[in-house]
Amino acid sequence: MHFTTEDIARVRVATGPDPLWEIVNSFHVLLTGAKPLVFGDWRRRVLHRPPPAIRPLGPLLPPRGFFPDFLTPDLRGDLDLPHAVDTVLGTPRAVLRGDLRRLAAARPRSRPLPAETRALADGRPQDLRRLGEALLGYHRQALAPFGPRIRERLDADLTVRARAVLSGGTEGLLQSLRPVLRWRPPVLEADYPVDRDLRLEGRGLLLQPSFFCVRTPITLACEELTPVIVYPVEHHLGWAADRDTPCGAGGPDARGGGLGALMGCTRAAVLEDVVNGRTTGDLARRLGISPAAVSQHTAVLRGSGLLLSVRRGRHVLHTVTPKGLALLDHPHGIPVAG
Repeated sequence: MHFTTEDIARVRVATGPDPLWEIVNSFHVLLTGAKPLVFGDWRRRVLHRPPPAIRPLGPLLPPRGFFPDFLTPDLRGDLDLPHAVDTVLGTPRAVLRGDLRRLAAARPRSRPLPAETRALADGRPQDLRRLGEALLGYHRQALAPFGPRIRERLDADLTVRARAVLSGGTEGLLQSLRPVLRWRPPVLEADYPVDRDLRLEGRGLLLQPSFFCVRTPITLACEELTPVIVYPVEHHLGWAADRDTPCGAGGPDARGGGLGALMGCTRAAVLEDVVNGRTTGDLARRLGISPAAVSQHTAVLRGSGLLLSVRRGRHVLHTVTPKGLALLDHPHGIPVAG
């Protein structure tokens, strides 16, 4: 990827997991069995009860080679799943036809695209609706139960990137991506299945961390679309078998070390999450509760001196206070010196 001076100034990092890239990348992991030590438990859980109505995804997402760019559109920072699926379903007919024509050409002649996949090119509502149901159904069963773990690893990666920017600016950010990506000004290099050059030409670059991206980074096939590079984050073994238990099931909340039993599971989760700074909308999406419920919890935590809320334009940003951090570190009681 070849940068100009303008591109350096327009590098962005996504603020969370893109649900469509996670669907695409995880579907490939499911088909190929990649990295069995890391993803084996997750794969067994998903295949034990295969998500319903996902048949339309198979022909669109072959285990290797080209898959349609329209499945991973530019979401312009709005990573909400319904918005993401609506964006896919709103793909112009000309784009659908072009991507599906290329997908058909990449397949062996003995295995043409199924009729229901070819029908997507006509953009008929019933065909697109079936695709939308497949995307939502797959995400609901294969990804949503593991959402906290996925966000946890991406948050850790974003913390690394933020520190790199603070200490070294954009150059430091790009250098921090080694060894997955190699910054050799003015070129960013990646191992890739094919030899390819992408010239950004002042459009900038979106860096998208992905939980299910494996082995090498990935980008869009069409060079005219908004430039994005999707790169893998670090994992730990056993993540799928070590999912959080619901509040009240199996004892105190594991992640909170008893904090859930002290103040309630949701309120403890809010306090833990604002360590990285979150808006009310962020917390609502991440915890699966309404903005009104978030406001109630943050009001209680703020009144107890555990978090600070500051208005930034149309949004309210919540951050943890030193007192809140001390409680997170010692949920059973803050040690007293002497």
